[in-house]
Amino acid sequence: MKKILHLISSFRNGDSVSIKLGREIVAKLQQANPGAVVQEVNLVTENYPHLDAPHFQAFLTPVQELTDVDLEAIKYSETAINQLMDADYIVIGSPFYNFGIHSALKAWIDHIVRPGITFRYTENGPEGLVKGKKVYVALTSGGVYAEGPSQAMDFNGPYLKGVLGIMGMTDLKIFRAEGLKIPGLQEQALNKAIESIVL
Repeated sequence: MKKILHLISSFRNGDSVSIKLGREIVAKLQQANPGAVVQEVNLVTENYPHLDAPHFQAFLTPVQELTDVDLEAIKYSETAINQLMDADYIVIGSPFYNFGIHSALKAWIDHIVRPGITFRYTENGPEGLVKGKKVYVALTSGGVYAEGPSQAMDFNGPYLKGVLGIMGMTDLKIFRAEGLKIPGLQEQALNKAIESIVL
């Protein structure tokens, strides 16, 4: 039985195009994998704490030396990594906020990038330890960033490719609903994005 992890990073709930697009990707995955189990995690309401010194110190402490304080500090990280490792497919909703990802998604990423657990350093450079996953990103934006003069301002898609790739998640596809604030594009942006979904 396949498992799908759907991560939401929009605070707009029912009005969110990234949530709608993400759920369309999930639906297509369910069609392709009958019986697949979906776990939907809203990173905004889960309120993952931003990385600080106690978190980072606990990440670097050997398991046998972890104190109760350390265990409390890494509980969000442990939960996120367990959910990630358990999934076959990861669907990430990532709307543009000021040219990048939402801070809730960044906080989640900071809790899963763990040396020795999700990646390791070798003499040949970093090696990802999260293998065999397929990642799909539902990326939404008011402007157009996949091409044209604003492409250089896309710090969303390239960042996700880079940071997930260093952990071994290189099988990644991005589906974009762009121009959501541009007359003439906004009316069909979501439909075009849904039509572009090829797993």
